[in-house]
Amino acid sequence: MFEQAIFIVRENSSGTTGVTAEQILEEARRVAKGYIHKNTGPGRYLKKIPAPAFMAAGAGFTGLIWLLVALL
Repeated sequence: MFEQAIFIVRENSSGTTGVTAEQILEEARRVAKGYIHKNTGPGRYLKKIPAPAFMAAGAGFTGLIWLLVALL
C-alpha cells in the first residue's frame, strides 16, 4: 500500500505533557498499523455485506445442517 508515512506533530507536544518523542512516534506507528490491518485483507470485504445477508446465510447453514442430521 505505502512504504512511508508522514506524521505531522506539533513541536511542543512532547515537552508539556511529559511524553517523549519516541512515545509519540510509537503511538503513530501503532495507529498506522491498526489502520492497515483494518482496511486490507479479506475482512474489508466482509464489512460491506449487510447484516440481513449474514442472518440469511446463518439460517441457510443451520437449515442445511439440520437437513443432513435428519437424513442421516
